[in-house]
Amino acid sequence: MDRSREQDSPDYTALAAFRYEIRRFLHFSEEAARNSGIEPQQHQLLLALKGLAPDKRPTITTLAERMQLQHHSAVELINRLARRGFVRRYRSRADKRQVYVRLTKNGEDILRQLSFHHLHEFKTTGPTLARALNTVISSAEASDSGGVSPTDGNENQQRVKS
Repeated sequence: MDRSREQDSPDYTALAAFRYEIRRFLHFSEEAARNSGIEPQQHQLLLALKGLAPDKRPTITTLAERMQLQHHSAVELINRLARRGFVRRYRSRADKRQVYVRLTKNGEDILRQLSFHHLHEFKTTGPTLARALNTVISSAEASDSGGVSPTDGNENQQRVKS
């Protein structure tokens, strides 16, 4: 392949390796949620709710945005969590039209269990995921700087592609 064309091409190996590591972690996360008796999206919503920045209000709109869902999909997800006793809705005292969502004790408990399980998994798979991400970042920087890429974060070397 023409060398100038190689430098203009994305590093498909790095991108594929990174996607693979993401999928491996997501597969772990989905299985952990199911083994705990909830669906993966339910776990994600519980985490989005608990991890919401203090300046954000826990509205359905905010949660839909954090989950990248349509509003009606977020409503249904919250309905299912509410039926199972993991979240509760409540109205704003200032504006009765505004509905907020909060975790219940059951929601806190299952989220805590899953979060510790995920943190343990990150201890073992995190370094591999971080290396894959760093490789993609280095590849992106190399494509911006004419082929020079930091290999370990400490030195620059010419990137050689076969």
